[in-house]
Amino acid sequence: MYSMLRSLLFRLPAETSHDLTLDLLGAAGRLRLADKLARPRISQPVQVMGLTFDNPVGLAAGLDKNALAVDGLAALGFGFLEVGTVTPRPQPGNPKPRMFRLPEQDAIINRMGFNNLGVDALLQRLDSVRYQGVLGVNIGKNAVTPVERAVDDYLHCLRKVYSRASYVTVNLSSPNTPGLRTLQYGDTLKRLLESIKACQTELAGEHGQYVPIAIKIAPDVLPEDLALIAQVLVEEGMDGVIATNTTLERTAVVGLEHAEETGGLSGGPLTDVSTEVIRLLAGELKGRMPIIGVGGIMTGADAAEKMQAGASLVQLYSGFIYRGPELVGECIDAIAALQR
Repeated sequence: MYSMLRSLLFRLPAETSHDLTLDLLGAAGRLRLADKLARPRISQPVQVMGLTFDNPVGLAAGLDKNALAVDGLAALGFGFLEVGTVTPRPQPGNPKPRMFRLPEQDAIINRMGFNNLGVDALLQRLDSVRYQGVLGVNIGKNAVTPVERAVDDYLHCLRKVYSRASYVTVNLSSPNTPGLRTLQYGDTLKRLLESIKACQTELAGEHGQYVPIAIKIAPDVLPEDLALIAQVLVEEGMDGVIATNTTLERTAVVGLEHAEETGGLSGGPLTDVSTEVIRLLAGELKGRMPIIGVGGIMTGADAAEKMQAGASLVQLYSGFIYRGPELVGECIDAIAALQR
């Protein structure tokens, strides 16, 4: 059924079909139709970052930036959901068109630019959500905020979402906000995480609840830099790392329509790249911090490979767009098979 729906949606521009699908899922959730059409959630509980996930397969941030369809998406079998990226103030993002399909490689290029309605609007929508599972909130900085003041935006969002999020993801790796990826390195990263950790500690005391923080990193990182990032994440007491965001690399799509568009590339070309980053991270972290694997999971086998490389959980985005809800169950089954 999804293949038929996809053929219709793929006749529309990529962002138009994305928005239409979210609208439909949002309506299904509000009208409680999603509950009637829900796929039975496969119970394969896993403990990560002190949280219990229904199963290890989640939805990555970026698909539902504004928490418009949480209840509808929850009915599709995911073990957890991540909304955002959300910024302190609303922003329109980059000019359209800004999302492009490359179906020959099951890939997507996007340069959305953290388009979202702002953190306050997101919290208002979360107040009406019925979903009770693990919900991550992905936070970022506004494009107009200088990189030197980025910490102010992250702390603002962290304080706002702390009481509503099961965990918070700090997005340092989108290629579509100028200068953002520079925050992943050296003393800049250390100072940023020191401030975030201090704020988390303060909020935990204030709310009587510890909310884990994960850091989302890029795939375009040299192994020696990855080792330093891992060291800082551990030293600063972060709770998890999400690997990876989209890539700027274009080797796998050279010559294809839209291949020269600027933005982050996701989907099939990212599969092996992100898995290798997970493997290198796991070697550096040595079990001191869980890894959430995301990037190019197009089959259950891809999800299983990321778990074997060292991930504790996985997330879907482009694969979900190309394959639909069946991919969720396929990934859960493939991961379960590793434990038999």
